[in-house]
Amino acid sequence: MTTDTIGRGTWIDKLAHDMIQREMSLNRSLDETIIVESGLGASGIPHVGSLSDAVRSYGVKLSLEDMGYKSMLLAYSDDLDGLRKIPDGFPKSLEDFVGQPVSLIPDPFGSYESYAHHMSSILLDGLDKLGIEYKSQRAFDAYKDGLLSEQTHTILKQSDYIGAKIKEIVGQDKYVTSLPYFAVCEKCHKIYTTHSYEYNPSSYTIQYRCQDTTIGGRVVSGCGHQGSVDIRKGLGKLTWKVEFAARWSAFDVRFEAYGKDIMDSVSVNDWISEHILGHAPPHHVRYEMFLDRGGKKISKSKGNVVTAQDWLDVGTPQSLLLLMYKRIQGARRLGLEDVPMLMNEYDELENMYFGVTKMDNPDKTTRLKGLYEYVHLLRPPDTIRPHVSYTLLVELAKIYTGDNRTEQILQKLDAYSKLPDDTSSVKQLITLAGRFADEYGHMERETIQLDTNVIPAISALVASLQDNPDADPQTLVYSAAKSHNIKPRMFFEALYKIILGTRGGPRLGPLISDMGRSKVIDMLRRYLPE
Repeated sequence: MTTDTIGRGTWIDKLAHDMIQREMSLNRSLDETIIVESGLGASGIPHVGSLSDAVRSYGVKLSLEDMGYKSMLLAYSDDLDGLRKIPDGFPKSLEDFVGQPVSLIPDPFGSYESYAHHMSSILLDGLDKLGIEYKSQRAFDAYKDGLLSEQTHTILKQSDYIGAKIKEIVGQDKYVTSLPYFAVCEKCHKIYTTHSYEYNPSSYTIQYRCQDTTIGGRVVSGCGHQGSVDIRKGLGKLTWKVEFAARWSAFDVRFEAYGKDIMDSVSVNDWISEHILGHAPPHHVRYEMFLDRGGKKISKSKGNVVTAQDWLDVGTPQSLLLLMYKRIQGARRLGLEDVPMLMNEYDELENMYFGVTKMDNPDKTTRLKGLYEYVHLLRPPDTIRPHVSYTLLVELAKIYTGDNRTEQILQKLDAYSKLPDDTSSVKQLITLAGRFADEYGHMERETIQLDTNVIPAISALVASLQDNPDADPQTLVYSAAKSHNIKPRMFFEALYKIILGTRGGPRLGPLISDMGRSKVIDMLRRYLPE
């Protein structure tokens, strides 16, 4: 490890270090608990993208504690946001509630006290399953209990100045003529249809009228009601263009990450926090969004959502945490077909951590060891666990589909000499791999990069497997490598990568026989020129 390595050498440590340096330059106290915040959406089904915001912020919290500071993750649920559209798979009866705050909408499935509670519970359940610790704060309670009243009051008193500044910063003139506050209409209970036009600072009341508005390209009707609301106890909320700043001030938030889709809102809120509320905005880091395999932003309305529950049904918590902690910048293309890759990558990371795999680069070794420790939330195990390739288990689970699948796979692993003495963890992996094989086994894995020198040998092996159906596949593999002057080890590694997505595995001959020649031939053909 070099002398300039920060903490455990990861981007998380660098981020926490930069944050502390900034806090010191601002002369802010670091004696109390340092709050890192993550905003949780409650209007749509939470996916791994929304989960990653909280998980990564928790990593910063862990790093701060590793440096000797007290810290806490505040998980703020935006459950006063209005329902803009009905998520895929939800009852059409929700049409009657479009425009209303999700915290006031009944759960259409009858499992929770509200629609918002249902959605928030999905995300919080994902955090719980990953071992993420947090303090939950609902927007509904924050406004009802007056936790944001003073910030709201200060912002509304200077709404003219703020509206002009918003127009200057992002070119939006909406708040030149409208207050940055949505009241909940007393009559129809909608929130986005209310136009707040006057604030009386002496009585803390807002005057509003409920009128037609456009949400997501559709017109949502207002009821025409005119009324007033007391910001200290009535139902309503600040708009996103100003609410972040109010939260940062009220809860003394020192760190919050954000996605590039809300860059404009963050810029405005930074200015409001500093110049209107007198609170230095938190340290930020911008992250890219998770995309689906087609390059589209993950969204339930597009039907391409991967939830934490989906992932953990077929993969381990460590594989999902590895996805979150590998890096924070750069857009990610993500699908459940990535689970085997992350499972195998975790095994490689663990081998490196415990010295099974040696690396020549000390700095990279330090960084990857730090990554492994964050994947275990800074509580890494003392010993390495038995490794069996997840991809191998998936392929075997495609072969053995009966009620005694686990025992059949264990027997096959024993025949491959790949069965560890302690089979408990392997049985758990077989269960996960079996679910993956049943649900997603039809998905085609991404093409990997191969050394072009091995392509002719792969072509020869394909021909041999086709032309010599009774020959031992192991012999055919050796012959293909030898006839093209390829080192067997190099050729084996290329074949394992194609077949299993790993660098090694059981003897190739038995594996090819068990998987079926035709299937292996199809897998190899993907790497041959047309």
